[in-house]
Amino acid sequence: MSQKSEMERSGPTCKPVGSSRASRPAGLKQYAGRLVTWSVDQIKRHPKVLALAGFVSGIASFFLVERKPALAQVVALLMLASWLWLIFENTLRRHALRLLKLRVPRPALHFITQMVHQESLFFVLPFFFFTLTWNSGQVVFMALLCLAALVSVIDPIYYNHLARRRWVYLGFHSLALFAVLLTALPIILHLSTAQSYPLALGVAVVFAIPSVIKALPPRRWWRGLALVGVVLVLGFSGWQARLWVPPATLWLTHVSISFHVDYDEKQPGQSIERLTEETLHRHGLFAYTAIRAPRGLKERIYHVWRRNGEVVDTIALNIQGGRQEGYRAWTHKEHFPHNAVGDWQVQVVTEAKQMIGVLRFEVVDENSNP
Repeated sequence: MSQKSEMERSGPTCKPVGSSRASRPAGLKQYAGRLVTWSVDQIKRHPKVLALAGFVSGIASFFLVERKPALAQVVALLMLASWLWLIFENTLRRHALRLLKLRVPRPALHFITQMVHQESLFFVLPFFFFTLTWNSGQVVFMALLCLAALVSVIDPIYYNHLARRRWVYLGFHSLALFAVLLTALPIILHLSTAQSYPLALGVAVVFAIPSVIKALPPRRWWRGLALVGVVLVLGFSGWQARLWVPPATLWLTHVSISFHVDYDEKQPGQSIERLTEETLHRHGLFAYTAIRAPRGLKERIYHVWRRNGEVVDTIALNIQGGRQEGYRAWTHKEHFPHNAVGDWQVQVVTEAKQMIGVLRFEVVDENSNP
Protein backbone atom coordinates (compact mmCIF):
# COMPACT_ATOMS: atom_id res chain seq x y z
CA MET A 1 0.00 0.00 0.00
CA SER A 2 2.82 2.30 0.80
CA GLN A 3 4.46 1.59 -2.54
CA LYS A 4 1.16 2.11 -4.37
CA SER A 5 0.53 5.34 -2.56
CA GLU A 6 4.02 6.46 -3.47
CA MET A 7 3.33 5.62 -7.14
CA GLU A 8 0.02 7.44 -7.03
CA ARG A 9 1.73 10.44 -5.53
CA SER A 10 4.54 10.25 -8.03
CA GLY A 11 2.11 9.97 -11.00
CA PRO A 12 0.89 13.54 -10.92
CA THR A 13 4.45 14.78 -10.60
CA CYS A 14 5.18 13.38 -14.09
CA LYS A 15 2.49 15.43 -15.82
CA PRO A 16 4.11 18.82 -15.38
CA VAL A 17 7.29 17.39 -16.93
CA GLY A 18 5.38 16.35 -20.06
CA SER A 19 3.54 19.66 -20.26
CA SER A 20 6.78 21.65 -20.04
CA ARG A 21 8.18 19.74 -22.99
CA ALA A 22 4.99 20.36 -24.96
CA SER A 23 5.23 24.05 -24.19
CA ARG A 24 8.69 24.36 -25.71
CA PRO A 25 7.44 24.82 -29.31
CA ALA A 26 5.08 27.53 -28.11
CA GLY A 27 8.01 29.13 -26.29
CA LEU A 28 10.09 29.00 -29.47
CA LYS A 29 7.28 30.63 -31.44
CA GLN A 30 6.96 33.35 -28.86
CA TYR A 31 10.71 33.84 -28.97
CA ALA A 32 10.61 34.08 -32.78
CA GLY A 33 7.83 36.65 -32.57
CA ARG A 34 9.81 38.65 -30.02
CA LEU A 35 12.90 38.41 -32.22
CA VAL A 36 11.00 39.81 -35.20
CA THR A 37 9.57 42.61 -33.06
CA TRP A 38 13.00 43.40 -31.60
CA SER A 39 14.58 43.46 -35.07
CA VAL A 40 11.90 45.80 -36.37
CA ASP A 41 12.37 48.09 -33.36
CA GLN A 42 16.12 48.21 -33.94
CA ILE A 43 15.63 49.05 -37.61
CA LYS A 44 13.09 51.74 -36.73
CA ARG A 45 15.71 53.46 -34.60
CA HIS A 46 17.95 53.81 -37.65
CA PRO A 47 15.56 54.01 -40.64
CA LYS A 48 18.05 55.66 -42.98
CA VAL A 49 20.44 52.74 -42.70
CA LEU A 50 18.17 50.58 -44.88
CA ALA A 51 17.90 53.25 -47.55
CA LEU A 52 21.68 53.69 -47.49
CA ALA A 53 22.19 49.91 -47.71
CA GLY A 54 19.87 49.70 -50.71
CA PHE A 55 21.66 52.56 -52.46
CA VAL A 56 25.11 51.06 -51.79
CA SER A 57 23.99 47.64 -53.01
CA GLY A 58 22.62 49.27 -56.17
CA ILE A 59 25.93 51.02 -56.89
CA ALA A 60 27.85 47.83 -56.16
CA SER A 61 25.62 45.78 -58.46
CA PHE A 62 25.93 48.39 -61.22
CA PHE A 63 29.71 48.11 -61.26
CA LEU A 64 29.77 44.36 -60.62
CA VAL A 65 27.47 43.39 -63.49
CA GLU A 66 30.46 42.60 -65.70
CA ARG A 67 33.29 42.02 -63.22
CA LYS A 68 31.37 39.86 -60.74
CA PRO A 69 28.19 38.83 -62.57
CA ALA A 70 27.38 36.08 -60.07
CA LEU A 71 27.39 38.53 -57.16
CA ALA A 72 25.26 41.03 -59.09
CA GLN A 73 22.82 38.22 -59.86
CA VAL A 74 22.59 37.30 -56.17
CA VAL A 75 21.78 40.88 -55.19
CA ALA A 76 19.19 41.17 -57.95
CA LEU A 77 17.63 37.85 -56.93
CA LEU A 78 17.41 39.02 -53.33
CA MET A 79 15.58 42.13 -54.52
CA LEU A 80 13.06 40.01 -56.43
CA ALA A 81 12.74 37.49 -53.59
CA SER A 82 11.88 40.26 -51.15
CA TRP A 83 8.97 41.18 -53.39
CA LEU A 84 7.36 37.83 -52.66
CA TRP A 85 6.50 39.34 -49.30
CA LEU A 86 4.77 42.28 -50.93
CA ILE A 87 2.96 40.20 -53.55
CA PHE A 88 1.62 37.73 -51.01
CA GLU A 89 1.53 40.10 -48.04
CA ASN A 90 -2.12 39.53 -47.14
CA THR A 91 -1.88 35.75 -47.64
CA LEU A 92 1.18 35.50 -45.42
CA ARG A 93 -0.41 37.62 -42.74
CA ARG A 94 -3.67 35.65 -42.71
CA HIS A 95 -2.42 32.10 -43.17
CA ALA A 96 1.32 31.56 -42.80
CA LEU A 97 1.71 33.57 -39.61
CA ARG A 98 -1.46 32.02 -38.24
CA LEU A 99 -0.18 28.49 -38.92
CA LEU A 100 3.13 29.31 -37.29
CA LYS A 101 1.24 31.00 -34.45
CA LEU A 102 3.65 33.91 -34.49
CA ARG A 103 2.38 36.99 -32.76
CA VAL A 104 3.83 39.80 -34.85
CA PRO A 105 2.22 43.23 -34.41
CA ARG A 106 0.50 44.67 -37.48
CA PRO A 107 2.76 47.79 -37.44
CA ALA A 108 5.76 45.47 -37.67
CA LEU A 109 4.30 43.87 -40.81
CA HIS A 110 3.71 47.28 -42.36
CA PHE A 111 7.26 48.28 -41.52
CA ILE A 112 8.62 45.18 -43.30
CA THR A 113 6.71 46.29 -46.39
CA GLN A 114 8.17 49.79 -46.07
CA MET A 115 11.62 48.28 -45.69
CA VAL A 116 11.27 46.37 -48.97
CA HIS A 117 10.10 49.54 -50.72
CA GLN A 118 13.11 51.44 -49.42
CA GLU A 119 15.60 48.74 -50.39
CA SER A 120 14.11 48.33 -53.86
CA LEU A 121 13.80 52.00 -54.79
CA PHE A 122 17.26 52.96 -53.58
CA PHE A 123 18.68 49.84 -55.25
CA VAL A 124 17.46 50.87 -58.73
CA LEU A 125 18.33 54.58 -58.47
CA PRO A 126 22.04 54.18 -59.44
CA PHE A 127 21.13 52.15 -62.54
CA PHE A 128 18.69 54.77 -63.85
CA PHE A 129 20.96 57.64 -62.79
CA PHE A 130 23.91 56.40 -64.85
CA THR A 131 21.78 55.55 -67.90
CA LEU A 132 19.63 58.68 -67.83
CA THR A 133 19.62 61.04 -70.83
CA TRP A 134 19.45 64.35 -68.97
CA ASN A 135 18.28 66.52 -71.87
CA SER A 136 15.16 64.43 -72.47
CA GLY A 137 11.82 63.50 -70.94
CA GLN A 138 13.54 60.71 -69.01
CA VAL A 139 14.18 63.29 -66.29
CA VAL A 140 10.45 63.07 -65.45
CA PHE A 141 10.67 59.32 -64.76
CA MET A 142 13.86 59.80 -62.75
CA ALA A 143 12.23 62.55 -60.69
CA LEU A 144 9.26 60.25 -60.02
CA LEU A 145 11.57 57.49 -58.76
CA CYS A 146 13.49 59.93 -56.55
CA LEU A 147 10.21 61.24 -55.12
CA ALA A 148 9.00 57.70 -54.41
CA ALA A 149 12.29 56.84 -52.70
CA LEU A 150 12.05 60.00 -50.59
CA VAL A 151 8.46 59.20 -49.56
CA SER A 152 9.51 55.68 -48.50
CA VAL A 153 11.89 57.06 -45.84
CA ILE A 154 9.61 59.79 -44.45
CA ASP A 155 7.33 57.96 -42.02
CA PRO A 156 4.64 60.67 -41.60
CA ILE A 157 4.07 60.83 -45.35
CA TYR A 158 4.41 57.10 -45.94
CA TYR A 159 2.01 56.01 -43.19
CA ASN A 160 -0.40 58.96 -42.94
CA HIS A 161 -0.85 59.80 -46.62
CA LEU A 162 0.28 56.75 -48.61
CA ALA A 163 -0.50 53.59 -46.65
CA ARG A 164 -3.95 54.80 -45.59
CA ARG A 165 -5.06 55.30 -49.21
CA ARG A 166 -5.03 51.74 -50.44
CA TRP A 167 -5.29 52.52 -54.15
CA VAL A 168 -2.45 55.06 -53.95
CA TYR A 169 -0.39 52.60 -51.95
CA LEU A 170 -0.87 49.83 -54.52
CA GLY A 171 0.01 52.24 -57.33
CA PHE A 172 3.20 53.12 -55.45
CA HIS A 173 3.83 49.40 -55.08
CA SER A 174 3.42 48.81 -58.84
CA LEU A 175 5.84 51.63 -59.73
CA ALA A 176 8.54 50.21 -57.47
CA LEU A 177 8.01 46.70 -58.84
CA PHE A 178 8.22 48.02 -62.43
CA ALA A 179 11.57 49.71 -61.72
CA VAL A 180 12.99 46.62 -59.99
CA LEU A 181 11.99 44.31 -62.87
CA LEU A 182 13.50 46.65 -65.47
CA THR A 183 16.79 46.47 -63.58
CA ALA A 184 16.87 42.85 -62.43
CA LEU A 185 15.54 40.94 -65.44
CA PRO A 186 18.40 41.83 -67.84
CA ILE A 187 20.96 41.00 -65.11
CA ILE A 188 19.44 37.68 -64.10
CA LEU A 189 17.97 36.35 -67.35
CA HIS A 190 20.09 38.14 -69.97
CA LEU A 191 16.96 39.67 -71.47
CA SER A 192 17.25 42.50 -73.97
CA THR A 193 15.36 45.75 -73.42
CA ALA A 194 12.87 44.65 -76.09
CA GLN A 195 12.09 41.61 -73.92
CA SER A 196 12.40 43.03 -70.40
CA TYR A 197 10.33 46.21 -70.88
CA PRO A 198 7.03 44.58 -71.96
CA LEU A 199 7.46 41.84 -69.34
CA ALA A 200 8.09 44.36 -66.55
CA LEU A 201 5.21 46.54 -67.74
CA GLY A 202 2.84 43.58 -67.92
CA VAL A 203 3.64 42.45 -64.38
CA ALA A 204 3.31 46.01 -63.03
CA VAL A 205 -0.08 46.49 -64.73
CA VAL A 206 -1.35 43.16 -63.34
CA PHE A 207 -0.41 44.20 -59.81
CA ALA A 208 -1.96 47.62 -60.39
CA ILE A 209 -5.38 46.00 -60.95
CA PRO A 210 -6.17 45.79 -57.19
CA SER A 211 -5.43 49.52 -56.96
CA VAL A 212 -7.88 50.23 -59.78
CA ILE A 213 -10.52 47.98 -58.21
CA LYS A 214 -10.12 49.81 -54.91
CA ALA A 215 -10.56 53.18 -56.58
CA LEU A 216 -13.37 52.01 -58.87
CA PRO A 217 -15.32 49.11 -57.29
CA PRO A 218 -17.12 47.16 -60.06
CA ARG A 219 -20.53 47.18 -58.35
CA ARG A 220 -22.35 47.71 -61.62
CA TRP A 221 -21.73 46.41 -65.12
CA TRP A 222 -20.62 49.77 -66.46
CA ARG A 223 -18.06 50.06 -63.68
CA GLY A 224 -16.69 46.67 -64.69
CA LEU A 225 -16.24 47.96 -68.24
CA ALA A 226 -14.65 51.13 -66.89
CA LEU A 227 -12.28 49.00 -64.81
CA VAL A 228 -11.16 47.06 -67.90
CA GLY A 229 -10.78 50.34 -69.79
CA VAL A 230 -8.61 51.89 -67.07
CA VAL A 231 -6.33 48.84 -66.99
CA LEU A 232 -5.96 48.93 -70.79
CA VAL A 233 -5.21 52.66 -70.67
CA LEU A 234 -2.54 52.05 -68.03
CA GLY A 235 -0.85 49.41 -70.17
CA PHE A 236 -1.10 51.53 -73.33
CA SER A 237 0.22 54.64 -71.57
CA GLY A 238 3.13 52.71 -70.08
CA TRP A 239 4.03 51.37 -73.51
CA GLN A 240 3.80 54.79 -75.18
CA ALA A 241 5.91 56.36 -72.43
CA ARG A 242 8.80 53.92 -72.91
CA LEU A 243 10.85 56.66 -74.63
CA TRP A 244 10.83 58.43 -71.23
CA VAL A 245 12.07 55.38 -69.33
CA PRO A 246 15.88 54.93 -69.31
CA PRO A 247 17.16 51.46 -70.27
CA ALA A 248 18.68 50.37 -66.97
CA THR A 249 21.41 48.21 -68.57
CA LEU A 250 22.49 50.30 -71.57
CA TRP A 251 24.34 53.61 -71.60
CA LEU A 252 26.56 55.67 -73.88
CA THR A 253 30.26 55.99 -73.14
CA HIS A 254 31.30 58.09 -76.16
CA VAL A 255 29.29 59.98 -78.79
CA SER A 256 30.27 62.25 -81.65
CA ILE A 257 28.97 63.89 -84.82
CA SER A 258 31.89 64.04 -87.24
CA PHE A 259 32.90 64.25 -90.92
CA HIS A 260 34.87 61.01 -90.80
CA VAL A 261 35.71 57.91 -88.73
CA ASP A 262 39.03 56.07 -88.53
CA TYR A 263 37.96 52.55 -89.51
CA ASP A 264 41.18 50.95 -88.23
CA GLU A 265 41.17 52.62 -84.83
CA LYS A 266 37.38 52.83 -84.74
CA GLN A 267 37.56 56.40 -83.51
CA PRO A 268 35.67 59.46 -84.77
CA GLY A 269 37.20 62.67 -86.02
CA GLN A 270 36.63 66.09 -84.53
CA SER A 271 33.15 66.57 -83.13
CA ILE A 272 30.85 69.00 -84.92
CA GLU A 273 28.07 71.01 -83.35
CA ARG A 274 27.33 73.52 -86.15
CA LEU A 275 27.88 73.42 -89.93
CA THR A 276 26.55 74.99 -93.11
CA GLU A 277 24.03 73.36 -95.40
CA GLU A 278 26.52 73.30 -98.32
CA THR A 279 29.12 71.49 -96.19
CA LEU A 280 26.52 69.00 -95.05
CA HIS A 281 25.52 68.06 -98.62
CA ARG A 282 29.14 67.84 -99.74
CA HIS A 283 30.55 65.64 -96.95
CA GLY A 284 27.65 63.98 -95.17
CA LEU A 285 27.97 63.11 -91.48
CA PHE A 286 28.93 60.23 -89.22
CA ALA A 287 26.99 59.58 -86.02
CA TYR A 288 29.39 57.71 -83.73
CA THR A 289 28.21 55.96 -80.56
CA ALA A 290 29.99 53.68 -78.10
CA ILE A 291 27.32 51.79 -76.18
CA ARG A 292 27.99 49.87 -72.99
CA ALA A 293 25.99 46.66 -72.65
CA PRO A 294 26.95 44.63 -69.55
CA ARG A 295 27.37 40.88 -69.52
CA GLY A 296 27.62 40.59 -73.29
CA LEU A 297 24.04 41.60 -73.96
CA LYS A 298 23.02 41.55 -77.61
CA GLU A 299 20.82 44.42 -78.66
CA ARG A 300 19.46 45.86 -81.85
CA ILE A 301 19.52 49.63 -81.63
CA TYR A 302 18.62 52.42 -84.03
CA HIS A 303 20.01 55.82 -84.99
CA VAL A 304 16.96 57.98 -85.60
CA TRP A 305 17.87 61.14 -87.52
CA ARG A 306 15.45 63.99 -86.82
CA ARG A 307 15.20 67.52 -88.20
CA ASN A 308 13.16 69.99 -86.14
CA GLY A 309 11.55 67.06 -84.37
CA GLU A 310 10.48 65.18 -87.53
CA VAL A 311 11.98 61.79 -88.42
CA VAL A 312 14.15 61.95 -91.56
CA ASP A 313 15.84 58.54 -91.45
CA THR A 314 16.15 55.46 -89.21
CA ILE A 315 19.20 53.20 -89.44
CA ALA A 316 19.50 49.92 -87.54
CA LEU A 317 22.64 48.64 -85.78
CA ASN A 318 23.41 45.41 -83.94
CA ILE A 319 25.55 45.74 -80.82
CA GLN A 320 27.11 43.24 -78.46
CA GLY A 321 28.30 44.17 -74.97
CA GLY A 322 31.39 43.18 -73.09
CA ARG A 323 33.86 46.03 -73.72
CA GLN A 324 34.66 48.39 -70.88
CA GLU A 325 34.68 51.32 -73.33
CA GLY A 326 31.42 50.24 -74.97
CA TYR A 327 30.61 48.66 -78.31
CA ARG A 328 31.64 51.14 -81.01
CA ALA A 329 29.26 51.61 -83.93
CA TRP A 330 28.38 54.39 -86.31
CA THR A 331 26.09 55.34 -89.15
CA HIS A 332 27.09 57.43 -92.16
CA LYS A 333 24.34 59.57 -93.66
CA GLU A 334 25.04 61.16 -97.04
CA HIS A 335 21.60 61.99 -98.38
CA PHE A 336 19.88 64.89 -96.68
CA PRO A 337 16.79 66.91 -97.63
CA HIS A 338 17.35 69.80 -100.05
CA ASN A 339 16.37 72.23 -97.29
CA ALA A 340 18.38 70.88 -94.38
CA VAL A 341 18.63 74.06 -92.29
CA GLY A 342 17.42 73.53 -88.73
CA ASP A 343 18.08 71.78 -85.43
CA TRP A 344 19.07 68.14 -85.86
CA GLN A 345 19.10 65.21 -83.48
CA VAL A 346 20.32 61.65 -83.70
CA GLN A 347 18.39 59.68 -81.11
CA VAL A 348 19.92 56.36 -80.08
CA VAL A 349 17.00 54.09 -79.22
CA THR A 350 16.51 50.41 -78.46
CA GLU A 351 14.19 48.04 -80.28
CA ALA A 352 11.64 48.74 -77.54
CA LYS A 353 11.97 52.48 -78.36
CA GLN A 354 13.74 53.32 -75.11
CA MET A 355 16.19 56.14 -75.65
CA ILE A 356 19.82 55.49 -74.71
CA GLY A 357 21.03 58.96 -75.63
CA VAL A 358 20.80 61.80 -78.12
CA LEU A 359 23.33 63.69 -80.29
CA ARG A 360 22.57 67.24 -81.39
CA PHE A 361 23.90 69.53 -84.12
CA GLU A 362 22.71 72.57 -86.05
CA VAL A 363 22.68 73.20 -89.80
CA VAL A 364 22.74 76.86 -90.88
CA ASP A 365 22.50 78.60 -94.27
CA GLU A 366 25.48 79.77 -96.32
CA ASN A 367 25.50 83.29 -94.91
CA SER A 368 25.99 82.12 -91.34
CA ASN A 369 29.36 81.58 -89.75
CA PRO A 370 29.55 77.88 -88.66
